[in-house]
Amino acid sequence: MPRVTTEEVADHFHSYAGLPVQPPSRWHRWQLWCLRQAVHGLLPLRQLWPRYDLPLRPRQGRLSFELVSHCWQYSHLLEYQLGSLAAHPPRDCQVTLTVYYSREDTRTHSLLELASRTSVPNVRWNWRAVPKEHLFRRSVGRNHAALNTEADWIWFTDCDLMWGEKCLDTLATNLQDCGSVLVYPRQENLTTLLNEDELVQSQAPALRVPCGALEFTTTAVTKAKGPLQIMHGDAARAIGYCRDVAACQRAEPVFQKCVEDTVFRWLLGTHGTPVTVPNVSRIRHLAKGRYSGSTTRNQVRTWVRKVQERLRGN
Repeated sequence: MPRVTTEEVADHFHSYAGLPVQPPSRWHRWQLWCLRQAVHGLLPLRQLWPRYDLPLRPRQGRLSFELVSHCWQYSHLLEYQLGSLAAHPPRDCQVTLTVYYSREDTRTHSLLELASRTSVPNVRWNWRAVPKEHLFRRSVGRNHAALNTEADWIWFTDCDLMWGEKCLDTLATNLQDCGSVLVYPRQENLTTLLNEDELVQSQAPALRVPCGALEFTTTAVTKAKGPLQIMHGDAARAIGYCRDVAACQRAEPVFQKCVEDTVFRWLLGTHGTPVTVPNVSRIRHLAKGRYSGSTTRNQVRTWVRKVQERLRGN
């Protein structure tokens, strides 16, 4: 299998190099606010963004998947994602793992260099080095990946998700002749909220596998949310990911809440079709390394997450 170095793929991202990096304008804040109201049925904006009429060609045979992830200061989670593919390589499908990252995140860069030297059957590594501001609005990278993918299906995910034994092979079987624009796993396995000390085992980057060290609880999934959005490749190439929403296609100076996930489903006019996919697992993490800002604000966020976790447990 050909190996792909970070330097080789970094040059492929030049088309986004000119995105402005500046605080959101009033117009962009207003556009996102209106779209969020439309999503909840409070504003009649469907005529401005009509549902897409997409002719999709159902795929058969050996399918190809592109898995699209983002990483900013989450290398301790990405270690598990990369390790899951290395430990459970697909047999009946072809997979490309695309990771958007910044060279300023030196630990993530080192981890991806390590993975580049690791050959995994039926898996192609594809690292996209971008300015960190391009990571702070996740739909920028997702849109770039969608418009340029050559895969039959593209899975928009996060670096805290793992693919276990027979996960992608079963997905390939269950998507034979599927004409849905958007699908998602019926269930996922979740950890409790973990802190960084419970995840980082050494200072040196490595491809890690849980191996029983992490405990999971199976939870039903009701829609194609955040890291569980699997889009038909024909649709991705035709419309991208929130391509026509200007506020979702800007580089940002600080990390932005991922409101584009709900906007994406609203634009498609569907929450997705559930499919059976075994061993989809996600690490729930207490600390939000992607956020900047004061220590006090981050401590408040952590406290809120602890309270939410306790309430869920009750």
